[in-house]
Amino acid sequence: MTKKQADAARPARLEPAAVVRAAVGLLDDKGLDALSTRAVADRLGVRMNTVLWHVKTKTRLLELMADAIVGEVRLDGLPDAWDERARELTRRYRRALLAHRDGAALVTGTYAAEPHTLRFADALVAALLDGGLDDREAAWTAWAVTYFTLGLTQEEQAAPATPEGRLARAVSSTGHPALHRVLAHLDADSFDERFEHGLSALLSR
Repeated sequence: MTKKQADAARPARLEPAAVVRAAVGLLDDKGLDALSTRAVADRLGVRMNTVLWHVKTKTRLLELMADAIVGEVRLDGLPDAWDERARELTRRYRRALLAHRDGAALVTGTYAAEPHTLRFADALVAALLDGGLDDREAAWTAWAVTYFTLGLTQEEQAAPATPEGRLARAVSSTGHPALHRVLAHLDADSFDERFEHGLSALLSR
């Protein structure tokens, strides 16, 4: 195919960013399980091949979506102190994930070495380096903070609407004495508090 033919075959008035926006909208409306290139095409009113022209594969689409979500994390107006800066960055990251249905599950399932994701990671690592962590500790602490935030947020977004008593029915004082003792702190809707607790533990020096 000549360049002229390729240009003529390329779908007009549709850019990758528009495909990603439509896909994120579909995610918000119907969740990750309903996401497919065909569903995105239907939402845009185009053929599936048109979507694939711009994003190539569903895996690539998911990477671009994950980067778009992380791109919602503002990097301005951060505290000067390294630890408060790292905390605030991570809080903003969690809010961006929570702003989208199944946002944490989407981002967890990708390895998006994309501009927004790299900028966020660079800002987080820079804060840790400013706190005096050596290169390895800064890198690994950034991973730990990110994985913790993704995991807790994914649990939060997947939690049933009425979880009360679910764990209590499964835990007994004889079969699980330690869990039974701390049950009040496990079978509770305390994601905000658990997030802050975990973040403090990971960033304490």
